[in-house]
Amino acid sequence: MTFDRWNPLNDAPSFPIARYSTIADRIAKILKTRNDVLLIQAEAVVALEAAALSLARPGLKAINIVTSMYGGWFGTWLRRGGAEVVDLAAEPARPIRLEAVEAALNAHPDIKVLALVHAESASGIRNPLEEIIALARSRGIVTVVDAVASIGGHALSIDELGIDIAVIGPQKALAGPAGVSALSVSPAAWKLISEQGAPRDSILSLIDQKAWLETGRGALSGTTAPLEFFALEAALDRVEAEGIDAIVARHVRAARATRAALAAMGGELWVDALHGSNLVTAARLPAAADPTAVLSVAPRGIELSVGVGPGAERLIRLNHTGQRARFDIVLGNLTAYGMALRRRGFKADISAAVDAIALHYGD
Repeated sequence: MTFDRWNPLNDAPSFPIARYSTIADRIAKILKTRNDVLLIQAEAVVALEAAALSLARPGLKAINIVTSMYGGWFGTWLRRGGAEVVDLAAEPARPIRLEAVEAALNAHPDIKVLALVHAESASGIRNPLEEIIALARSRGIVTVVDAVASIGGHALSIDELGIDIAVIGPQKALAGPAGVSALSVSPAAWKLISEQGAPRDSILSLIDQKAWLETGRGALSGTTAPLEFFALEAALDRVEAEGIDAIVARHVRAARATRAALAAMGGELWVDALHGSNLVTAARLPAAADPTAVLSVAPRGIELSVGVGPGAERLIRLNHTGQRARFDIVLGNLTAYGMALRRRGFKADISAAVDAIALHYGD
């Protein structure tokens, strides 16, 4: 058997150099920012680490809000670069309290950087981003926001809020590829990054990445992965055709319908609507229920999974992210969850849940 035939996956054409800058501009519009946008040829965790290591150095002090393992990693990266880090941890799998953030800022007036995750798919929670950014901004603190799981699922205007660094990945609400990411960088963030001691000669150096901006936004450094960028363009086409505000509204609707149906079913929400993610709704299982056992009797092909990380082990996540944020998936998730509970001997009013969903999708 020979393998000399052309394959569109293995033999993709080179991505046109002129279209990298166009992609960056299209992402800037989604983020509603005039800040610089950098394209990172890797999954978003690499962009997050690059942001941390580009800011970190001896003499820099940061508050790092931890509401999942991702926040924990960010603090580790900051310390690796020599920064002094104050980890502000929420209760396990819970959002951070605004009062705790304000108290930490008051206790550490020399803070230069504040980092947080906007929404957590691991536990279905959302941190009070707008209020936290306002607190940091009033103190002249550079902010770093992990918006990987929130962009497209929650309203996000970088310039209006005054976010200095926002890291996104297209694989969640934007329904794009996972192998490429982006981040926006404000002038204030560039000033801090550019101070003496900034890391250089590294794929994790934003100063090195900035060369792409300074040389006319042509070819990206290194060997690019064309399939990822062709896929990203296709995702951006879909986003622009629907409109970013309409995509957010679709996620809001899916989340509201899911929460209402869970309540009607007799289930227990992990967090209220104010603190919940629009991408994943987390339900707390009855005390006697085993998460693995419940999922083992759920119908196949549905979007249910166990929560991830400390405090989330007894949560069931109902996924309505990206292309899943629509009526049939929401209906299937709730019906499947109710069926699984019943099969394990727990009460679940599936009919009431269906009626609640119908109220949200009745137009």
